[in-house]
Amino acid sequence: MNRFLSRKEAFNLIEEGESLRCEFKRKFSEHEKIAKEIIAFANTKGGFLFIGIDDDKTVYGVQSEKSELDLILETVQNYCEPPIPVEWMFLNVDQKEVVIIKIPESKVKPHRIQDYKESIDLNDASVYIRVNDKSILASKQMIRLLKNSSEGKELIKYSIGELEKAVFKFLEKSETINVEQLCNSANISHRRASRTLVKMVRAGLLYIHNKDNGEEFFTHAG
Repeated sequence: MNRFLSRKEAFNLIEEGESLRCEFKRKFSEHEKIAKEIIAFANTKGGFLFIGIDDDKTVYGVQSEKSELDLILETVQNYCEPPIPVEWMFLNVDQKEVVIIKIPESKVKPHRIQDYKESIDLNDASVYIRVNDKSILASKQMIRLLKNSSEGKELIKYSIGELEKAVFKFLEKSETINVEQLCNSANISHRRASRTLVKMVRAGLLYIHNKDNGEEFFTHAG
């Protein structure tokens, strides 16, 4: 067991609440639900999963640290494809034991819920990413971009211009933006707005998602 967080750092994360890189679970639920959170962290910026703490930051602790850890290790090995390496530590809070799991950002994205297929199927793969304090299902386009990033095909050099600044300014007031909204707010063509947003996704500045009706929208990559 490696103590990757000091007590002060751990308590600071608890106090800050759930975020892009921090998730609380009162107890271990189903393997696939926990796998979803771990996969989302691995596919994004990495993060910490606290077992024994509720969403409202109330500390309940776990009955058995070893049992919870065994379930976590079984999850990352058997329910995540490819398997995800994690670190862990235990934290005593008011005589209650909390399990903290550290999930690194992966170099072999995208990870998915185990489906026992030889390769990833864009039509039904359960790939999750972290957006703000939630783990959400990635769109087909986002899965392709995650794959490209692992293969070194993302845009490494990308300068931030006035259009990019306009996108970030819009996202300060709204969690999402789409092509039409950028067209209107920046007074540019639909084609230029679309090209700008897609380039920002390729540069790792935005994430791309699909609504049920197929409409694309974008969020800040954090």
